[in-house]
Amino acid sequence: MSTAAASVQTPPTYNFFSPEVPANPHPLLHRLRANEPVYRSPQFNGWVLTRHEDIVAASKDRRLVAANMTGWLDQMSGEEKRELKPVRDAIRLWVGHTNEQDHLRFQRVFKKYFTPATVEGLRPRVQELTDELLDTVQDRGEMEVVSQLSFPLPANVIAELLGVPTADRELLLRWSADVVPLFRRSSIETLRQSQRSVLEMHDYMRPIIAARRREPRNDLISVMVAAQNEGLILNEEEIVANCVLLLFAGHETTAHLISQGLMLLLEHPEQLNQLKANPELMPGAIEEMLRYNGPASAMMRTSIEPLELAGRQFDAGQLFVLVYMAGNRDPEVFADPDRFDITRKPNKHLAFGMGAYYCLGAALARMEVDVCFRTLLRRMPNLRPAFTQPDLTLLPPLVARLRTLRVAF
Repeated sequence: MSTAAASVQTPPTYNFFSPEVPANPHPLLHRLRANEPVYRSPQFNGWVLTRHEDIVAASKDRRLVAANMTGWLDQMSGEEKRELKPVRDAIRLWVGHTNEQDHLRFQRVFKKYFTPATVEGLRPRVQELTDELLDTVQDRGEMEVVSQLSFPLPANVIAELLGVPTADRELLLRWSADVVPLFRRSSIETLRQSQRSVLEMHDYMRPIIAARRREPRNDLISVMVAAQNEGLILNEEEIVANCVLLLFAGHETTAHLISQGLMLLLEHPEQLNQLKANPELMPGAIEEMLRYNGPASAMMRTSIEPLELAGRQFDAGQLFVLVYMAGNRDPEVFADPDRFDITRKPNKHLAFGMGAYYCLGAALARMEVDVCFRTLLRRMPNLRPAFTQPDLTLLPPLVARLRTLRVAF
């Protein structure tokens, strides 16, 4: 056998796509961080960073820019690429998938809306929406959290911010579910449906945007329309594309934080009891949920200039995988990192990113989760699991999501 053939058949030292990894990636990540914290992965065709210090440095380095998370679409056949060109072009206008200058433009726009005062001003409405959802299940004594609370709540919030009518909220959830496959290897049939849903969302949002041009309101679309008039947003296609992003990303990550955070409390009853007895611990509990099993597992960056990182030299054009979930369990930063501790201080987690690409909706997500958990534990103080094994969807390389989460009260 030739050397080349042998190397092709030799399994990688760190197999991110091994079937058992998504359910518990931390043994692999701990081993990688200890032995090769800057690892050249043939599976990613890039450098995998797992140390907290290196991830922070990479996140703040302006020579590293966002890498298109759907770049694997460019590896498809010519005919398939042409067929999927509309959705690829749309995603390239999304905040976080653009260059730093474009991202900073949108940051200036969104910061006008997501001020601390504005976010706190939304708290009473988030409280109403939470109570409405819990009212429908209170007398049943049981609930499926994912479909009845964790997804509907942030979906309703972002839909209201964008002016989506209540009657159309189910459309939002269906469209969002169809968008997810764009960020992992999926069949061409699945991707065709993803593209159809993205384009349907475009068509849906255009009349709403036109209405805000005629009659501005105190909502996100009106802010974006005003920003276009000021030159901060270039054209309507940027507004349409980022409305779709907000409809999708504005609830997807928060939904997973609610369901996975509740799962953590159920798996650690001593922490749950401590939180019920001391509701003032809620902000710290949310930060620990973000650190321990936050919704963002990793982020891609590409070098646009040569740079030094982690004591090594890298050329331009290199791909870097910043594994936030590994940095969040780095024992150099977090004592006993595999322990879930709602009183942990300090808690310098990376769940919302760092630097220029810090999550624009972080304050809104924290407030929604705070309202949700305070209300849930107040109204259902004897909340307990109604399942034997977690019902997970495994999404290689590193992600597991709760499909359902059944609880009784």
